[in-house]
Amino acid sequence: MRPAPSILVLEDVSKRFGGLNVIEGLSFAVSRGSRTALIGPNGAGKTTVFNLVSGVHSVDSGRILFEGKDISSVPSRRRIRHGIARNFQNVRLMPHLTALENVMVGQHSRCGGPFGVLQPVNLLPNNRWYAEARAALADAGLAAYEGATVGSLPYGVQKRIEIVRAIMAQPRLLLLDEPAAGLNSAETEALQRLLDRICAGATVTLLIVEHDMHFVGALCDRVVVLDFGRKIAEGTPIEIRNHLVVQQIYLGAPATA
Repeated sequence: MRPAPSILVLEDVSKRFGGLNVIEGLSFAVSRGSRTALIGPNGAGKTTVFNLVSGVHSVDSGRILFEGKDISSVPSRRRIRHGIARNFQNVRLMPHLTALENVMVGQHSRCGGPFGVLQPVNLLPNNRWYAEARAALADAGLAAYEGATVGSLPYGVQKRIEIVRAIMAQPRLLLLDEPAAGLNSAETEALQRLLDRICAGATVTLLIVEHDMHFVGALCDRVVVLDFGRKIAEGTPIEIRNHLVVQQIYLGAPATA
């Protein structure tokens, strides 16, 4: 069976902030339709990788390929139209808006023309954008919250709403930065079910930064490990759990009898 083609490729990417090398000579590929985790100790450069892929920061050297095209110089505002969407470590919803209104904000990237920004939230009741957003919330098990002001909702619900908002852009690559952080076990299970549904059709490729290795093992099929901005290991979740160097610097050595 031929391996799936790569949707995202980082080739010898480096990034400095002042005198600090945050990412150095980093290369890895993400297969189309896969669920890949990016893990490593705090300060390893994981979020910086996300910022480089999404265009928040520019690369100093190397290049980033998305679906075979070099996007290293593409502005961040245009990368979402190329098919890349993301969340952030800290929830960035609009707290004064309802869950439904926040989700509809995610549709704007698909609206072209000078009046595109007015399309999803317009004066026509129950327009197709409204119906689509309601259906997305319902599919995520969040229908009960659609009219609630986001700032009043539990943190775990807010994180799931943010993911639904990202999905409304219809990305082919979804970047999730610590989606399970701060969630209890029930919220984490609900998040995993949501991501399983999102990725079920293999039309969405998932790249996540996450510290919860149980969550990573249950969700992902590939893991890339960073330390001080360099890749030190790559493999399946089982291979990474058994990797001696990864155990020493990140997971902790297995218990001995």
